Amino acid sequence: MRGLAPGAIGSSSDTTRWRMLASAPAVLLAGVAQALSFAPFEAWWLQLLALGVLAHATARAPVRQAALLGWLFAVGWLVAGFWWLYISMHHYGGLHPALAGAAVLVLAALLGLYYAGAMALWAWLRTGRAGWDIVLWAACWLLAELARAVVFTGFPWIASGYAHTVGPLAAWIPWIGVYGLCALAALVAGTLAQWLRAMPLRQRGTTSVVVAALVLLAQALPGAFTRSTGVLEVSLLQPNIAQELKFDPARLESQLVGLMRQMAAARGTLVVTPESVVPLTRSQLSAGYWEGLREQLRPRPGRPDTPRAALVGIFVGDEESGFVNSTVALPSDASDARGEYRYGKRHLLPFGEIIPPGFHWFVALMGIPLADQARGQTTASLAFAGQRLRPLVCYEDLFGEEIASSAVGDQAATVFVNVSNLAWFGRLLVQDQHLQFSQMRALEFQRPFIRSTNTGATSVIDHHGRVTARLPPLTEGILEASVEGRTGTTPYAGWLAACGLWPLFAVALTIVVVSAWPGRRLSAPPRP
Repeated sequence: MRGLAPGAIGSSSDTTRWRMLASAPAVLLAGVAQALSFAPFEAWWLQLLALGVLAHATARAPVRQAALLGWLFAVGWLVAGFWWLYISMHHYGGLHPALAGAAVLVLAALLGLYYAGAMALWAWLRTGRAGWDIVLWAACWLLAELARAVVFTGFPWIASGYAHTVGPLAAWIPWIGVYGLCALAALVAGTLAQWLRAMPLRQRGTTSVVVAALVLLAQALPGAFTRSTGVLEVSLLQPNIAQELKFDPARLESQLVGLMRQMAAARGTLVVTPESVVPLTRSQLSAGYWEGLREQLRPRPGRPDTPRAALVGIFVGDEESGFVNSTVALPSDASDARGEYRYGKRHLLPFGEIIPPGFHWFVALMGIPLADQARGQTTASLAFAGQRLRPLVCYEDLFGEEIASSAVGDQAATVFVNVSNLAWFGRLLVQDQHLQFSQMRALEFQRPFIRSTNTGATSVIDHHGRVTARLPPLTEGILEASVEGRTGTTPYAGWLAACGLWPLFAVALTIVVVSAWPGRRLSAPPRP
């Protein structure tokens, strides 16, 4: 028998089906295990082992069986990874538990089709050359991850590369980014699977040496691409307002009073509030409230010449033009209000902020406020106190390819600012997962991230991706901290800003085309 060579598992279809049935539970459980490799567990090694189980199970599977195994793995992984969507749909949206649970399962099942297609393609194109087939396996996996990232606005939550914000593969991040890590992790997983199969030691050894060299090479590559732009003192607010109360008209006044109180207590040069901390437009606020917030930013005693500012989460717009989920700069000096800086959220969340055609009935069932919003336009950073601040609203930090241009050039951001409200989704997993995405962006661009959230995880992340300060979740508080801005361009930021994800698509598709080239395969792979 050969390592990853094509061929039927047994001499009969009955034997093939039996082995398929034996593999299916293990693959499903491996998918669940992969979900546990992400934050808060940070078990990067578990991600490699879990994906290795899938590589081993599909190594000789016919096309249809490989597709089914890939789909089962993805469903187990994704349901275990974002089951918290159930909370937003049932607890806050009012959907029946069965409907909310079915919606999560359907979403995972649909996204799982990318991985089913990838495993089918892998089974169809295997060449019989062990080393090359591992490369093909990684290319097919990468194509599935990229498809999930970009199709239908993209939902790359817990893409496999995020498990490696820690561990030996993390050194590659400023060079190849999260999706490059997806491919590299698949290479390692494929090599692990190869060792489980009966094949000549020479073939296993050669491939293992090459993959080990790739892992170790990053330790010798240059790793410092940015330099300091000084330190900024920040106050990150966490009001801890329960989601069921956030848009309650009877509770709005107490929320606004609480915001005023926190603004008055903040000591930082820059104060940052969570997303939509003011769940209204400015025209809907009582007279004098906005100026009252500005008054809280007066210079601190002993530092009368140090200007202060705030980034306040608020809605901008009206019924006619649409409402934009925004963060607005509030300088301490009213004379600085000319040319007011506003950043409006650009990457909208389907069903929560933008309604896909034909789904208004579904959103109406949940009664989500402001579920059909307008898209923001501003992408420029805000110059303040010797830094350039680039706001990101909610899960926009999940899309590094869309913000890479903010990390290059003379006007590049020195600090990224994420404002979020994760109260929709409870506490378990979602807060730590979202924090891990910001850590990945910090490593990719070697920029600090500061995060102000409603219920958690309010934190400061340095340019090494380390969390240097964090408030406990589900508590009201102000995180007073210092953040060091950075300037400079990582290799990943440079090519991502210039080309987007196309280089990764091109490499993966080239490997697939070469594998499909006539005469490349040693023998025809099994047909379904």
